Amino acid sequence: MAASSFFYATFGLCVCLGIICVVFVSSWNSRWRGGFAWDGTESQFNWHPVLMVTGLLVLYGLAAVLYRIPCTWSQRKQPWKLLHAGLMLAALLLSIVGLSAAFDVHRSLNIPHMYSLHSWVGMCTVVTFACQWLLGLAGFLVPCSPLWFRAGLKPLHIWMGKVVLILGLASCISGINENLFFVLDGVSAEAYSLLPAEAQFANTLGVLIVAFGVVVFGILAKADWQRPNTDNEEAPLLLREEAI
Repeated sequence: MAASSFFYATFGLCVCLGIICVVFVSSWNSRWRGGFAWDGTESQFNWHPVLMVTGLLVLYGLAAVLYRIPCTWSQRKQPWKLLHAGLMLAALLLSIVGLSAAFDVHRSLNIPHMYSLHSWVGMCTVVTFACQWLLGLAGFLVPCSPLWFRAGLKPLHIWMGKVVLILGLASCISGINENLFFVLDGVSAEAYSLLPAEAQFANTLGVLIVAFGVVVFGILAKADWQRPNTDNEEAPLLLREEAI
């Protein structure tokens, strides 16, 4: 009971941090960056950080720990598989729309594509995420998938999931920093080095993102919070399978 209470406290912290991250990134781009639009201007670009933090980080992280919720362990795994896949698909779609917002603005304002380290890491993150989701769909949701394929895919799926989360954290942090260096240039706005209010707010967002990632990895790392192998529908499939 104490272990379960500790999990729910940690999971609650994870959810709260995720919501706060979304609120912070939305508030930053609404208050200091001019709000939102979809017209090829910088206001359209403001969707990029909001959608990437919401999808690639928060929604992805919450979907990653879904199987760890103790109250789901006594239930059939298939519905939770579908929810896990659905949340991941929503996260992927938000990320793709976020990328489209950035590319459209770059094209409209004649800004070069894919020249920064942030853009390279971000693109690697989304491509890896897409590959992971498609492999997961083929291996765990397609009924005709061979048992040997599922058994071999499971460790790779777990490993790729952690890689995507690490890359997502790196992409979000580097994107915030890059954006601040561009907009707080000391000419059109107060220099970043002087730490104006916007810089303090966005830096705090970065710290919250790191905290969210730490909590997610903490949940994933604790062996006691893995889903037990008690689901009869899974037993014929992978007797040696470790719960996600």
